Amino acid sequence: MRPTRDRAWQTLTAYTKGEPLLRHALGVEACVGAYAARFAGDEELWRATALLHDFDYEIHPTLDRHPQDGAPILREEGWPEEVIEAVLSHAEHLAIPRDTPLKRTLFACDELSGFIQACGFVRPDGIETLEPKSVRKKLKQPSFAAGVHRDEVYRGAEELGVDLDEHIAFCVAALRPLAARLGLRTGEAG
Repeated sequence: MRPTRDRAWQTLTAYTKGEPLLRHALGVEACVGAYAARFAGDEELWRATALLHDFDYEIHPTLDRHPQDGAPILREEGWPEEVIEAVLSHAEHLAIPRDTPLKRTLFACDELSGFIQACGFVRPDGIETLEPKSVRKKLKQPSFAAGVHRDEVYRGAEELGVDLDEHIAFCVAALRPLAARLGLRTGEAG
């Protein structure tokens, strides 16, 4: 099967119904898709992988099952091993080497994109004027978006070989066009 974004969306929405998780998938997709061009990756494949990374979370919400119990579902649907291995590699507890640009990018964008969205929820203009300095300041507040693994945000940028501020700015820019879809205020909304 040729991985496509549309096919990934079908798989995602077959298993994921909650709007917050769908928004998370869209956010990660935006960041990973933007990086595909930078790292000469197959954008369609990278976007599909990003959409699928948490597709099974609602049916397997614990680390003893997610995402490893989702892998057989993806195989049954005919997804290539490149996609499945990347999905598996984003989970720290599986200790799968992130030995490709796609795996490193997915890991680097997962926690950060969710954190950027959280920052946008508390700002009057969403992420319209969000700067890396503000994101770093929020990262230092353990009570803010407490479910985000800060160590994975830092390690993700490091594994990607990108300065953290540059990585934050890149992901914010990738997310801005989706602000309304992500439930964030936009400059036009006042």
